[in-house]
Amino acid sequence: MPKPLALDFDPIARADELWTRRWGTVPSMSAITSVMRAHQILLSRVDAVVKPYGLTFARYEALVLLTFSRTGELSLSKIGERLMVHPTSVTNTVDRLERAGLVARRPNPMDGRGVLASITPRGREVVEEATRELMAIDFGLEGYDEEQCRQVFDLLRPLRVAAGDFAGPAAGD
Repeated sequence: MPKPLALDFDPIARADELWTRRWGTVPSMSAITSVMRAHQILLSRVDAVVKPYGLTFARYEALVLLTFSRTGELSLSKIGERLMVHPTSVTNTVDRLERAGLVARRPNPMDGRGVLASITPRGREVVEEATRELMAIDFGLEGYDEEQCRQVFDLLRPLRVAAGDFAGPAAGD
């Protein structure tokens, strides 16, 4: 967990005031700065929970994805697609999970050049334990109730649609 800043003012609100004086009102500046700071805080909280399991949040996400698959295994390309990360990142993630004994690789029988990542029994144990702990802290969002979490999701969804993450209505579908 990061050391609390314990400032006697909100540095993002202060930056917004200074920005407004210099360049005019640009609410998107304070919004993006808040999102980026929230990302730092949340990633730090979540990583603190999964680190004792030898995981990062990215590795945890990969394990969860494998548990969601019918067979407990997916191709590396499918993992990258679902996690929305570059193939190199998937390879690195699976390499580390494999070294930790949480996944195993095997040739993809449907694709002679492809590889499948399969979650191991130990991987299933780790993902269950880490998930219990993450749920206990509401994934770092313990200051928000269910409705507020849904609102955050709904507010960020149009950004993801505009980025081409998926096709679909931006909100309220």
